[in-house]
Amino acid sequence: MTPPVRTLADIAPLAPELVVVIGAFALLMLDLFIGERRRVVTHGLAVAVLLAAAAMIVAGVGGHGMVLADMFVRDTVADVLKVIILVITAASLGYAWPFMQERGLYKGELPVLVLFATLGMMLLVSAPNLTTVYVGLELLALCQYALVAIDRDNPVASEAAMKYFVLGSLASGLLLFGMSLVYGATGSLDLSAISSAAATVEGGTRTLLLTGTVFLVVGICFKFGAAPFHMWLPDAYHGAPTPMTLFIGSAPKLAVFGMAYRLLESGVGPLQDQWQLMLALIAALSLVVGNVFAIAQTNLKRMLAYSTVSHVGFLLLGLAGGGAEGYAAAMFYAISYAVMAAAGFGAIVLLSRRGFEADRIDDFKGLNARSPWMAAMVLVIMASLAGVPPFLGFWAKLVVLRAAIGGDMLWLAIVGIVFAVVGAFYYLRVIKVMYFDEPAGEAIEVRDNGPLKVLFSANALALLVLGIAWNPIMALCQAAFA
Repeated sequence: MTPPVRTLADIAPLAPELVVVIGAFALLMLDLFIGERRRVVTHGLAVAVLLAAAAMIVAGVGGHGMVLADMFVRDTVADVLKVIILVITAASLGYAWPFMQERGLYKGELPVLVLFATLGMMLLVSAPNLTTVYVGLELLALCQYALVAIDRDNPVASEAAMKYFVLGSLASGLLLFGMSLVYGATGSLDLSAISSAAATVEGGTRTLLLTGTVFLVVGICFKFGAAPFHMWLPDAYHGAPTPMTLFIGSAPKLAVFGMAYRLLESGVGPLQDQWQLMLALIAALSLVVGNVFAIAQTNLKRMLAYSTVSHVGFLLLGLAGGGAEGYAAAMFYAISYAVMAAAGFGAIVLLSRRGFEADRIDDFKGLNARSPWMAAMVLVIMASLAGVPPFLGFWAKLVVLRAAIGGDMLWLAIVGIVFAVVGAFYYLRVIKVMYFDEPAGEAIEVRDNGPLKVLFSANALALLVLGIAWNPIMALCQAAFA
């Protein structure tokens, strides 16, 4: 029986989540009384709610602990992931306002859906129980389906949302089936109890638990977008409005990493030898599929989608390496990729205008002649994604490769190195067309929006600044798993 909440102290660790959920409901009601022209107010309040929740976590408001009958945990791992999730989501809303407003796509429910999706992500990274994992995952997924289809009159967006919904529902069903098998084998939904039981089960019960673990890994890999469970990702990224692609392609990767850590390490950790091998094979396949298919793309959003598959492969290198070093490396990679993905899609947002989406690689031809600063920022982004030193992406790849070697998976590290070189080709192609090709077709123009330019420049330059000063972030990730 769930004990009653007697005082505010009983739910103090939930303070950031309460701010987000209260803010979401408040904005939902406020939107009823605000006209179309004043929706900037609700949008600005949504950003303020996200930043306020991040500030509360940094300030330690509520403290650490387990609440709600051990259904919610707040620890250093959760705090680090939540802060980055909240900041990246706030940046996503910053990118979204001018783009959606210009095209008449801005709806009052957009910031509300984003806030509820953020709440789902926060629950995922604080889930010590299978019930909380599933509630957080579904809250995130349902909001993402709606955000992909927010341009309801666009058949491409509607098709992408339907594909995402159908395949996402299948993945959720597989994950739920895996959870039911784990529960059947251990008799508990609590991850710590599952871990204790997993260390002692034998015979048919162990087989049942291993089968459940296989389904858990499949569900996790689908949510990551790892091969061969990536089929939804290119269509969803291409069909959704670019700011929505930016959101679903960045912050949720942090949440899925948190879910993977909770389920695999905190839950079925004693079966590490089995699920590590599965993750290693999926990582290798993701590196191959993501990089090979990305080379053939002419649409930048689809290229970045397949690039995401390859980056997930690198992230899984850290998880497959295992141990505190592996998890810290994977967290560092997830944080780095979230910042890089936001900047990559942010470049498309800044260069797009009504009637011109700037989502083809050829659209970037001759960009340096029109805007040297913008070309330089895109160069920084592509170099970081390619893993060129001293940018952030280089150190992210380095630490996961080191973690794979430390986990006795030298073969996997070699695969990672080979396909890091292969992947550099399609990123360098974007740099080449900006600096050495003449414009083709309609000339690209940089959006005349001061705040958006500042946000994008800060996002891009962060890849250089954090690349130079990456040690504090890595130390924070290591401290989370100490």
